[in-house]
Amino acid sequence: MKRIDYSKLKAKPETEDFSGKYENSNYISKYLLNNYFKAVNRLLKLTENVNTGHEIGIGEGNSTIRLKDMIDELSGSEFLEKLIPIARKNNPNIFIFQESVYELKFEKNSIDLVFLLEVLEHLDYPKLALKEIHRISNRYLILGVPNEPLWRILNLCRFKYTGRFGNTPGHINHWSRKSIIKLVEQNYGRILAVESPIPWTIILAEKY
Repeated sequence: MKRIDYSKLKAKPETEDFSGKYENSNYISKYLLNNYFKAVNRLLKLTENVNTGHEIGIGEGNSTIRLKDMIDELSGSEFLEKLIPIARKNNPNIFIFQESVYELKFEKNSIDLVFLLEVLEHLDYPKLALKEIHRISNRYLILGVPNEPLWRILNLCRFKYTGRFGNTPGHINHWSRKSIIKLVEQNYGRILAVESPIPWTIILAEKY
């Protein structure tokens, strides 16, 4: 594994505002998010013998609130220390701790299913992250990313980030459905199913 110099990363999560992520702030966001997590649940139902799940990059833990009802045993981790207390407050019965996606704390082949939702687009080294997830994963990965260029177009339609051509601050990677499938196939495993709830791509993959 390549040694990461965190001081030289383009990604600056400490400057980003993750509050409100996965919250239902209005009717449209509620509709889109409900579709998102319905898609995650459909993918989860395609898995077999999943007892342990781990969500990486949970932020304030709003996604974890939804995921914990889908799986028997779930843990979560977050890179930013300041978000850990918030995530724990939102999920008092979930084991949540700090870690980097490049240096995961689990042993090899120890987690049945890893969730990586809206994280990969923020990373300098997405391939390294997937390879580290491959190390701790026993079988499955459910991964979600924005579907480009649809994501940017929808941002522009609501007059968001117009000076950045619709690119959300902090997004340093951009994948179409085809390109994210290729990335996961090359660095994690076999694609079992793909969901495309607007404006995301969500993949279920099985470890090689």
